[in-house]
Amino acid sequence: MGRGPRAVVLGVDSSTTGCKVLAFDREGAVAAEGRAPHRLDRVGTDGFEQDASAWWTAMRAACEAARVGDLSVEAVCLTHQRETAVFVDREGAPVGPAVVWMDKRSATRVAAFTGDRARFAAVTGKPVSTTPSVFKLSERLAAGAVAAAHVDGVREVHGFLAERLVGAPVTSTASAGPMGLVDLQRGTWARDLAAEVLGPVAAASWSWPRLVTPSTVMGPLTPAAAEALGLPAGIPVVAGAGDGQCAGLGAGITEPGRAYLNLGTAVVSGALSATYDHGLGYRTMVAAVPGHYLRETDLQGGTLTLTWLTETLLGGAVSRTALEAEAAGIDPGAEGLVLVPYLAGVMNPYWDDTAAGVLVGLRPHHGPAHFYRAALEGIALEVRLHLEALMAAGADLDEVVLMGGGSRSDLWCQILADVIGRPLVRAVTPEATALGAGLLAAVGAGWHPDVEAAVGAFGARRRRGRGFRPDARHAATYRDLYRGVYTGLYAAVAPHTRALWSLRQGGGGETATSEGRDET
Repeated sequence: MGRGPRAVVLGVDSSTTGCKVLAFDREGAVAAEGRAPHRLDRVGTDGFEQDASAWWTAMRAACEAARVGDLSVEAVCLTHQRETAVFVDREGAPVGPAVVWMDKRSATRVAAFTGDRARFAAVTGKPVSTTPSVFKLSERLAAGAVAAAHVDGVREVHGFLAERLVGAPVTSTASAGPMGLVDLQRGTWARDLAAEVLGPVAAASWSWPRLVTPSTVMGPLTPAAAEALGLPAGIPVVAGAGDGQCAGLGAGITEPGRAYLNLGTAVVSGALSATYDHGLGYRTMVAAVPGHYLRETDLQGGTLTLTWLTETLLGGAVSRTALEAEAAGIDPGAEGLVLVPYLAGVMNPYWDDTAAGVLVGLRPHHGPAHFYRAALEGIALEVRLHLEALMAAGADLDEVVLMGGGSRSDLWCQILADVIGRPLVRAVTPEATALGAGLLAAVGAGWHPDVEAAVGAFGARRRRGRGFRPDARHAATYRDLYRGVYTGLYAAVAPHTRALWSLRQGGGGETATSEGRDET
C-alpha cells in the first residue's frame, strides 16, 4: 500500500507585486510552490495604491498553482509587504484602495504634524515620517479620498488576509507594528495615537483586530476559506510577521549577535534585541522570534537604484551583466565618483522625506561602468552607516548573513565586505521570507516547541554559501572614502535638496522634513 503525501506547512508571502506560496516539509525542503501576480498602481508622482481584494485573489491563484490540494497541509502562516494598509468597513471589505508602503503623498502632512514626536517614536519605535502607514492613511482621510462614514477600521496585509482565513479580525503585533499604531512594549493598539493622527472617531468607534504574537495560532481555517484555497478546513492559521522580520528568521537569525543584510529593491539590515529601545539610527519592530525586538535599518533605494541606472538613465542600452563585468575592472572609489543612493528618500538615520540621490565628482572620463560601480559602492557605504548605528546600540554583529537578489553578485558582495570591513557570508536559502513564515507555521502546527527548534530542524542556519572577507588594501581605501567624504556629504547638500523639493511642490518657504532634520 502506497504512502500518502508528506506532511507540509505553507509559508505565504504576499509581497508588493504578487503572492508566493511555498510548502515546506519537516526538514525544510520545498515540496511545492506557486506564484501569482497582482497590480501595483502609480498615482501621480508620489502615490502608490493597490486593490486590497487582489491580495486574496493572488493568494488563491498561488495556492492553485502550488496544487496545495495534493498535499497534506498541516498549518499556514502569512508574511507580507509592510506599511501597506487599507481602510475597511464593518464586514472587513476595502473602503477605497490600499495605500502602498512606497507612497509619499503624506510628506507635507508629516511636516505639519504638531503632535508629540518624541512620544510617537517612544511608543511605536519609529520616528515620525511618511514611512508608518498611519500618516499615509491620515493624508487619504484629509484629502477626502475615502468615504470616511463607511470606515470601521484599518488593516495591514496580514490582518486583511487573516480575517478571510479565520473569519474574525485578528493580526500579529509584528505585522501591525509597522503601521505606527501599536504600543510595542505593551503589545496593544495605541488608540491615543490613532486619535491624534487619524482623528477621535478612529479611537472611539473603529473596530480593532485582536493582537497576538508571531507563531500563535490565530484560529482554524474556516470552511469557506478552505474551499476557496483548496486546503483542509480547520488547520491552524498561524500568526506571522512582515517580510523583513521573516527574512531574518529564514536566514536563521534567532539570537542577538548576528545580523542579516537583504539586498533587494530596498536594502534592509536587522539585528535582534532582547530589550526594547528606539533611536534615529534604526526603527524598532516586534521580531518574528517571540520575546524579541528587531532593530532594523532600511535603504529604500537598493536594487531600485541599479534598475533606475540601467533601465531609466541608460535606457537598457547596456545590460547589467556587461556593466558589472566592466565595473569590476575599475579601482575602488570609481575614479572619484560618489553616489548617495537616496533616490527614494531616506529613512534612518536622517528621516528626511525630501532627500534625493546625489552624484558627486562627475568628470568627462566617467562612463556607464563608473556610474554602476559608484552605485554599488554608494549603497555599501550607506550599509556601513546603518550597521554602525546597530553596533552603537549594542549589537555585536559577529556574523552578517547576505540574502536577496543582489547577493548573487560576487562583485557587490566583495565591495560590501571591503566597505564594512568584516567578513560576510551568503545565505543559501530558498525564499528566505517565505521560509520564515514556514518556520512559524511549523511551530504553530506543533512540529516543534519553539522557533529555535524549528530553525534547527529546517537547517536554516546551516544553509551557508560563499564567504567574503575584506581585502585589506581596498578596505583602507573605502575607510578613507567613508570617513573623509561620505559621512558628511548628505549634511552638506541636504538644505539644497530640501529647497528643490519645495520648488517642485510649488512653494518657496520651509520644506517638508521629518524627525531627523536637526540631525542632518
